Amino acid sequence: MKGKGAEPRELVNQQFRLVVDAGQKPVRIDRFLQSRIEGVSRTKIQQGIDAGWVLVNNRLIKANYKVRPGDEVIIKVPRELEEQPAQPENIPLDIVYEDDDVLVVNKPAGMVVHPGAGNRSGTLVNALLYHFRQLPTVPGNEQRPGLVHRLDKDTSGLLVVARTELAMQHLARQFAQHTVKRSYLALVWGDFRKDSGTITGRIGRSQRNRLLMDVYDDDELIGKPAITHYQVLERFYYVTLVSCHLDTGRTHQIRVHMKYIGHPVFNDATYGGNRILKGTLYPRYRQFVENCFALCPRQALHAAQLSFIHPRSHQQMNFQVSLPADMQQVIDRWRNYLQQYNK
Repeated sequence: MKGKGAEPRELVNQQFRLVVDAGQKPVRIDRFLQSRIEGVSRTKIQQGIDAGWVLVNNRLIKANYKVRPGDEVIIKVPRELEEQPAQPENIPLDIVYEDDDVLVVNKPAGMVVHPGAGNRSGTLVNALLYHFRQLPTVPGNEQRPGLVHRLDKDTSGLLVVARTELAMQHLARQFAQHTVKRSYLALVWGDFRKDSGTITGRIGRSQRNRLLMDVYDDDELIGKPAITHYQVLERFYYVTLVSCHLDTGRTHQIRVHMKYIGHPVFNDATYGGNRILKGTLYPRYRQFVENCFALCPRQALHAAQLSFIHPRSHQQMNFQVSLPADMQQVIDRWRNYLQQYNK
């Protein structure tokens, strides 16, 4: 390929391919990719399109191109974008706990955890490097100092950071052995027949869209084993507030498992929760849901509880944070809607 999009092969670090679904309505390529690529802003996508790193049907396109069913989209990630060291940035942190070994933060929705292609600044790591200059790393993972786990960009809640080599090794071992306890609150579509249950199924990259995750049967030997336990906390007829406990920590685990059992997380654009999946056809109801989407413009998922063994004292550390305002407001709206519905 010659012209604006040409580049030496050695400069391309990653390449993703996706095919537009048959039912996809015409939408601008930049908006389409924003809904498919986690942690990348629309501005960055537009810059990538202008730089020639996005092809549709093997052709260069502009940001206002509208995708069509069957379009093959190729996204190339240049190596040079991945190798730039993260820079300290004066970004406020909501610190829940801090000592010489560990740090527990309450990450807001909308913050990417670590730098990557399209996200060189504004991440949790950029903030950590400013407030805590010396953080440990492991070989091959220098871009993620102090990190032993992560949260999706639009998932809020608790995250533990290692401040010493000892803490990093100890916490990494706990996560590998699945002894860290994590509990999430999620507002999901639909009502549940049972008050509790367990979701199993291997999670791996989607065969149709490598930017997404999917659930596979055990005999397919694709992906990694994943176990999610859920408990119904409150029912709103069309949506349900659930608590989810993870035995494993796979990418997008709760979001993928909930979609798998027919209960996508409310307003999860990546896995179909940003559409009205349950309820009536009345305009008033549709407007109500759209208002809720506007109040919580991200997947309604929050890491509410976190427990681990302290790497130095070996004591059990337990932390809990309340729902953020956006999720709380939406839950209050559904609670009031149900009360009016039952009058």
